[in-house]
Amino acid sequence: MNYTVKTVAQATTSSVIQSQRGASVSGIVFFVLALGVFVKLAIAILPAQIGNYQFNKTVANELKKANDNKESSREFMQNLSQQLSLNADYSSKPEEMLTFTNNKTGSLAVRSKYEVVNNFFGNVDIVNRFEKDITMNDAK
Repeated sequence: MNYTVKTVAQATTSSVIQSQRGASVSGIVFFVLALGVFVKLAIAILPAQIGNYQFNKTVANELKKANDNKESSREFMQNLSQQLSLNADYSSKPEEMLTFTNNKTGSLAVRSKYEVVNNFFGNVDIVNRFEKDITMNDAK
């Protein structure tokens, strides 16, 4: 008869290796923290990106309408202010967010340049800066 003798250290090591499967507690905690930071970043960034997309589309549509109707830049800004007050809640006025790159009646073009600041945590803010040339060709 052959008997194999294992020391206590060998038996403990092999049972620990066999029983260690899956994620450890520290791995799960790290995953939950990383997921929380990712969700917090998404909550801080996505609304500003969606708002910028909607703002650009609204400006492009109003620009196309103004150019088709041969409106002046002043009439365009009045119509845009009225449209934004109906459709959205912007803390800034269109006059502060837009500058004209082409001021000719019938071929108006603007450049949007503004930023949106969201609090991430404590005194850490996320600043989203948006800058784009908008023409009536952007309206679809």
